[in-house]
Amino acid sequence: MQFKERANLSCRIHESLLQECPGHYLLEVMPTESGSCSAARQAKQKRKSHSLSIRRTNSSEQERTGLPREMLEGQDSKLPSSVRSTLLELFGQIEREFENLYIENLELRREIDTLNERLAAEGQGIDGAELSKGQLKTKASHSTSQLSQKLKTTYKASTSKIVSSFKTTTSRAICQLVKEYIGHRDGIWDVSVARTQPVVLGTASADHTALLWSIETGKCLVKYSGHVGSVNSIKFHPSEQLALTASGDQTAHIWRYMVQLPVPQPIADTSQQISGEDEVEFSDKDEPDGDGDVSSDCPTIRVPLTSLKSHQGVVIAADWLVGGKQAVTASWDRTANLYDVETSELVHSLTGHDQELTHCCTHPNQRLVVTSSRDTTFRLWDFRDPSIHSVNVFQGHTDTVTSAVFTVGDNVVSGSDDRTVKVWDLKNMRSPIATIRTDSAINRINVCVGQKIIALPHDNRQVRLFDMSGVRLARLPRSNRQHSSI
Repeated sequence: MQFKERANLSCRIHESLLQECPGHYLLEVMPTESGSCSAARQAKQKRKSHSLSIRRTNSSEQERTGLPREMLEGQDSKLPSSVRSTLLELFGQIEREFENLYIENLELRREIDTLNERLAAEGQGIDGAELSKGQLKTKASHSTSQLSQKLKTTYKASTSKIVSSFKTTTSRAICQLVKEYIGHRDGIWDVSVARTQPVVLGTASADHTALLWSIETGKCLVKYSGHVGSVNSIKFHPSEQLALTASGDQTAHIWRYMVQLPVPQPIADTSQQISGEDEVEFSDKDEPDGDGDVSSDCPTIRVPLTSLKSHQGVVIAADWLVGGKQAVTASWDRTANLYDVETSELVHSLTGHDQELTHCCTHPNQRLVVTSSRDTTFRLWDFRDPSIHSVNVFQGHTDTVTSAVFTVGDNVVSGSDDRTVKVWDLKNMRSPIATIRTDSAINRINVCVGQKIIALPHDNRQVRLFDMSGVRLARLPRSNRQHSSI
């Protein structure tokens, strides 16, 4: 009977606490024995922390005031002394817990202030005055995460883009818009510079034409219109005034050009130099009238000297082998063909890629050819031995290899849609010697061997320059004009 009365008393205490302390810590007081069981109860309390279960509820800081100890001690309570003693002890624990939370939140405020100081340079901060104590932990965690992310971003920007044994350098290139070459009616797929005098610039376009330009004046010198499909690439002969173009009409054309360079007119340099890491969007206010066909005034070549026909799909790229007596083409029919230039005969059909080819490139000094493909690989073909040719497969990319080009020495640089550029040693095919990680897919890579600079055009309209060690030098200024220009 006594046990039942104490159980009912526990329920009434519970209900009273709910009414007096809404939103606070709720106490479930378990019935206890009295008299001779007091010692046993105390031992049990030490083992089970008074057999209490404390549950927290969501409440604001203003509601968490607790029930003062003096109020309980001063009241004429009908509670048994053992229950009152237990309650006082429990509320003392609650008070100490609030005290610990208060101290912890003060420490968190100091940490937030420190984080704000470190984030102030980035133009971001957290207003501690707007934070309630219930939000401090969340905000502090967010600030720590934010700072950690910024540190990771800064670290990646300086190191992870080049995961290699590259040497560091502090040099920075200065980029300046010098000339625009306006005349194509559609996108430009390839740009090349003649290797013999007179030095001219060649462009291949989706408008079915290839144009030759005066580099100094920007004037169109020759227009080639012999293709009936998009002109996908253009390469100049190593010693003669011959151009090799590949087209979507499944052919590659060799055509001869004769040009005389105009005398450049002196122009005052009023443009502002741009540092390597800056980007400028040029306005359209001073844009010349692009409606007129600039290329219509230059001489037009309509018939090729030689037409190379063996592919069953788009010819995406073509290049001259060293010496200029042979040419290689790459096609969407998954093959690359080696031709004799003088007879136009097919010498070798290079098969092995599992998907469409995207590019081909030849070594400047040796009879080596590299072909890239959508099958995530590129292949090195060796024709130095006339009696037999060998092939090596380079694996390492996870998406389409958009191009692979030779650099100085025995190195090849490959770019991919997986947003990486890899440097390979021809003597070790197993893994790249360096990897450059970028934020966008890579299009056709170009290399300036003389200046030892690699140009990386991206899908996001950015063009970044790296040196041969993989150190970023500059980002070219970008124009927002819509006409086809270089």
